[in-house]
Amino acid sequence: MNTDTTALVPAVTAAVRRAGARMLKRYSPESRASSLTEIVEAVRANDAAVVDLLKPELDEIRPQARWLDDEHGHGPLPEGEWWLIDPVGGNMNAVHGMTDWNIGVSLVRDGRPVLAVVFFPLFDEMFTATDGGGAFLNGVRLQVSDKTSLDGALAGTGQAQPGQGPEMADRVGAAYATMAKHALYVRISVPVTHQLAQVAAGRMDLHWQYDNVRAHASGVLLVLEAGGIVTDLDGKPWELTTREYLAAAPDVHAAALELL
Repeated sequence: MNTDTTALVPAVTAAVRRAGARMLKRYSPESRASSLTEIVEAVRANDAAVVDLLKPELDEIRPQARWLDDEHGHGPLPEGEWWLIDPVGGNMNAVHGMTDWNIGVSLVRDGRPVLAVVFFPLFDEMFTATDGGGAFLNGVRLQVSDKTSLDGALAGTGQAQPGQGPEMADRVGAAYATMAKHALYVRISVPVTHQLAQVAAGRMDLHWQYDNVRAHASGVLLVLEAGGIVTDLDGKPWELTTREYLAAAPDVHAAALELL
């Protein structure tokens, strides 16, 4: 366990909680958008409101860490420490008055996530994890589920980036059809970090993703530190540059991987 990283958790969660309070003032269950233009404008405004608060606070907490809030970014990062921010995960849900949205922060060191904070303001649920230090929900340690077969498993996937083209839609649809024949049910939704947090908490049993963006690192660390297994679809350990992955409870991982 990295005690230096663990010591950052209180300050980071306090900053994320303040960002959540700002978003709660912007959020309304009555919110609706009447056009794509309005959706894009509202999404950008929400992101900007969170970034304007978080960036100076995280810069003060860890001055040596660089900053990246490109929630759809992927691929390798230069060495050193990086704050990876998903200002409002599930922003389109928030814009339409739905409840599945969160604020996600991870600290990545030399390509490896070492700290994660994912906050669901509407439910006052603060998920945290540090590399080697475990995963927690509101201070209570998390453990992935002990399911042993897919017939009772709650599975999920999602399309994290709009506009990926018909091939991705076809692939997700085919995988859903396959998994739905074996799992208890399959959820297709965003944000991805929401589902990964549910896997870490044992509320869901597995999540797979055909696009691995860097902002998923917070959810992946939650699952790993809660005792889950995260690999690419060839079974190799997840890395920041992995293109696609499966995060699952240990006793259902192999069966799900075979299907996918």
